[in-house]
Amino acid sequence: MGFIYEVGDVVTLKKGHPCGSKEWEILRVGVDFRLKCMGCGHQIMVPRKMVEKNTRNLKKKEKAD
Repeated sequence: MGFIYEVGDVVTLKKGHPCGSKEWEILRVGVDFRLKCMGCGHQIMVPRKMVEKNTRNLKKKEKAD
């Protein structure tokens, strides 16, 4: 089953960033994703297919009521 990705969610990927973190915040969703490393703040653009293939866990953003 596939995940439903939304802006603000935190995704855990298979491979870690060189800073040591494996968690990324989703800043943009579409054909490409803009991800921000939760460890160092570095931002990258990656194809959707790569994110879908390497996702290990998805934490939904907190809803403010």
